[in-house]
Amino acid sequence: MRTRSLAASGLGFEIFRHAVLGLGAVLMLAPFVIMVSVSLKSSGEIFSPEFSLLPKQWHAWQNYADAFTKQPLARYILNGFIVTGAIFTCQLLTALPCAYALAKLRWRGKETMFLLVLLGLLIPPQVTAIPLYILLWQLGLLNSYAAVILPSTISVFGIFLLRQFFLTVPDDLINAARLDGLGEFAIVWRIMMPTAMPAVVAFGVLSLVWNWNEFFWPLIVIQSEHLATPPLGVVYFANAEAGTNYGPLMAAATAITAPLVIAFLAAQRWFIDGVTMTAVK
Repeated sequence: MRTRSLAASGLGFEIFRHAVLGLGAVLMLAPFVIMVSVSLKSSGEIFSPEFSLLPKQWHAWQNYADAFTKQPLARYILNGFIVTGAIFTCQLLTALPCAYALAKLRWRGKETMFLLVLLGLLIPPQVTAIPLYILLWQLGLLNSYAAVILPSTISVFGIFLLRQFFLTVPDDLINAARLDGLGEFAIVWRIMMPTAMPAVVAFGVLSLVWNWNEFFWPLIVIQSEHLATPPLGVVYFANAEAGTNYGPLMAAATAITAPLVIAFLAAQRWFIDGVTMTAVK
């Protein structure tokens, strides 16, 4: 009797948990579903008092054609790939050796340095905005790709994430590599990086999403429209051409969001593996 009661309470908890997760999923996805729905409709149907997800008359081609022709939307997306790709490459080049040193090497001050890394996670990027802006102005780098890329080349979150993954790698593997004559840098790039590929992919997805959607820093260092990143491009698009024409505006937002969705779906398995494995330690 007691076993049956526990099974019933467990089933009730599972139903409640799935209901809460389902409700959260609906709330999270609703804005994106409405965005895509509006991008397929004509202006008259968008402002119609009767709302439906699917349009009665498809206006998708006109909306998406306006999104790519009235403003250089393809240029904004290309700028997003250039900036996020360069930032992630620099972050990976710095985070891998740092994480390896914090996880597997013995040196004085290691714990203090790791504490500083943790403190770095608590500092919002807006705190250093003014000093960085003055530095880039003195170097003559404002209004360039470098102005957007350089402040984000070191990621303390990436160092922390990879360090947590490296702690799960057996020391015997590293000792065997040393016996084979590999140096510490060779171990990082030839042993640790392939082993940590799930964590690298998870970090790559998070870095892509964060830097692709970054609006604050590009807004203050970019003045030329042809250097605008995707979020800035949407603002330029809304101000210059779309106005209250929400069909092309939502089409532009959908086109800019699509690379993030595709990247996450393509790396979903590795992303989940990387996050769960780094949470073990």
